[in-house]
This record gives sequence, C-alpha cells and structure tokens, in this order.
Amino acid sequence: MHGRSFFSFPNPVNETSARLVAAGVVLQAIVYLLVREWWVLVPLAYGFLARVLAGPRISPLGRLVTEVITPRLRVEHRFVPGPPKRFAQGVGLAFSAGALLAELLGADVVAVALIVGLTFAASLEAVFAVCLGCIVFGRLMAWGLIPADVCESCNDVSAHLEARSRELGTTSV
Repeated sequence: MHGRSFFSFPNPVNETSARLVAAGVVLQAIVYLLVREWWVLVPLAYGFLARVLAGPRISPLGRLVTEVITPRLRVEHRFVPGPPKRFAQGVGLAFSAGALLAELLGADVVAVALIVGLTFAASLEAVFAVCLGCIVFGRLMAWGLIPADVCESCNDVSAHLEARSRELGTTSV
C-alpha cells in the first residue's frame, strides 16, 4: 500500500479522473432511468460506497478511469483537494443508496427523483467540473461545521470558485 491505509482517499485528486468517474455515473444513472430495474442501482451504490471508503482502489469504475483511461489522455491534468471530493462521493452514496432502498420498498417515484438529482449533479461535474458536493463541503467549512484542518488546502473555496469561473469564461461567484 506504499505506507497508505487501505481505507484512505487520494489527496489531491486528479480532476480529469473525477470528471470521467462522474461521466460513468451519469451513464449508469441513465441506464437506470431507461430500464427502471432495482438491480441497476446496486453497482451504482456500490461504486459510491467503494470510492468513499477507499477512493478508486475497490471501485471498478474508479480503477478503469484511473488506471486505463486517464493515463492515456493527452491533456493537462489539474489536481484538486481530496476531502471535498470524498464528501461529494458520500452525497452520491446517499442518493444512490437512497434510490436503491426506495426502489426496494416500492417507492419508485422517490427512486427516480433521487437518480434524476444524482444525474444532474454528476453531469455538472462531468461536463463543467462543477462539483456540487464540493461547494456544499466548502459552505460547511465556512460555517464551522467541518473543521478547517480536515482540508487546509481548501480553506479559501471562494478563490477556487473564482479561478474556476475564469477558466469557464463566466463571471465570478
């Protein structure tokens, strides 16, 4: 493990890989929305659980992206703090596991609503590198609900958002 715990999360995170994993999540979510079968939610929820617990280490999608796809891309990779991404994976776990539970309990409308929300958030990450979970993480840090030492490199979320806005050619947040 090279001195790292099995249940560690990468810090920093390659944003290219994060965006590609989000694209994979979007594809899985769309499959569920098309076929509306509970079992489609199992690998989706497992993937989020695996990534929350151990980063890409035990996530088939995470491994495919980090070991096969990302290394072959000829792009400039950006690295971002890991703790907000782990938090975002936890939010994805809540949505996907909640959808699975709702589906199993016969509340398919709730399941669909959760997966639509997940698809929206993952699409923002995949297409625009806008991580809603990371934004919530930053707000929770600003309000003191997440201690500053959890992510010292992301204490100034507003600077990150401004830089991201400039990259996207939009106005600052």
